Amino acid sequence: MKHKEQFYRLAYSYVHNQDDALDIVQDSVQKAIRAKTLKDETAIKSWFYKIVVNTSLDFLRRRQKMTVVDEFTMQQNLGSHMDHYEDIDLQHALNELSPDYRSVVVLRYFEDLKIEEVADVLGLNVNTVKTRLYKALKILKIQLEVENQGERVE
Repeated sequence: MKHKEQFYRLAYSYVHNQDDALDIVQDSVQKAIRAKTLKDETAIKSWFYKIVVNTSLDFLRRRQKMTVVDEFTMQQNLGSHMDHYEDIDLQHALNELSPDYRSVVVLRYFEDLKIEEVADVLGLNVNTVKTRLYKALKILKIQLEVENQGERVE
């Protein structure tokens, strides 16, 4: 319970919808309660991160054909009274990454997990995480430079 906001943020980083993120966290809690796979109680946080990531990816696979309107478009059409100052270019570039690369970046930089924890959550070798992180950052840099050059031309 003390990490519930982090788990919600992680789910939200995948689905970009508050209700869906809450559903994913709730489903993850149910899966964790039913699971009998936790062997080391000191690793409960990374174990639950893994459940949230997998539940989010499952949700995205099921929803892939059903996406009608994204969260940004919906917010624009609702005419919200709150201003949202988020880095839209970065969010767009992250969304363009494959799930393998996005997961590593989100867990490392947005959830502030150590490389070893990211490897544990994703069930990967530490060197694989480092490689994916390096490549993802390189792709993000290129995408952001291209977007920024496009803004200067316009």
